[in-house]
Amino acid sequence: MEFRIGDQTSGLDDSSYESGDYESSPNGGDFSPKRLFDIVVASIALVFVSPLLLIIGLAIRLQDGKPALYSQPRWGFHGETFECFKLRSMVPNAAEKLQAVLDADPEAKREWDLTQKLTDDPRITPLGKFIRATSIDELPQLLNIIRGDMSIVGPRPIPLYERSKYGEDFVHYCSVRPGLTGLWQISGRSNTTYSERIELDKRYVQSRTFWGDIGIMLKTVPAVLFSVGAK
Repeated sequence: MEFRIGDQTSGLDDSSYESGDYESSPNGGDFSPKRLFDIVVASIALVFVSPLLLIIGLAIRLQDGKPALYSQPRWGFHGETFECFKLRSMVPNAAEKLQAVLDADPEAKREWDLTQKLTDDPRITPLGKFIRATSIDELPQLLNIIRGDMSIVGPRPIPLYERSKYGEDFVHYCSVRPGLTGLWQISGRSNTTYSERIELDKRYVQSRTFWGDIGIMLKTVPAVLFSVGAK
């Protein structure tokens, strides 16, 4: 199998995947076992978390009168883009606040350049800190999974402006659907550097299996409960 993005070519052959019957093409087609598993799990999960999403969404709306749900373009399967859904955890003028901090604080700019995160992020609301620490803000991505934009397990969906950071490894990222959880989420999240995050994505693509995905899902629970690496 050969996968191309622009003028880049990657020789990702099927022998690099330990479970050929789990997904017959990169991350499977619409009727692959992985895709069917994603639809069933995401649909059941959405039924159970819908009341929580409604309560949190109302609380976000009441804090400043702005919409609770927002979307941001992210890179997806085969290098296509999609609108990634999240509950809003930041103030409405988040971009301006971020730029002001980066312009005034060299240490904050260094941290941002290294991890694309800030330890003391002035953009995040008090409620936002809670929903980010508990990953509640990412639950609307269950809709992305049902639509086929994402998978339960895969690389972290990256914003369009982070494309250049992946370099040649972007071809690995795009050979699967991005995930609601993945190796990065159970390996320290924001405690890792960006280069480590890319390496985790590459490792997942090259070794993914059904039972490996199940293991990642199970390890996600304590990682979320203890807010490991959350920012």
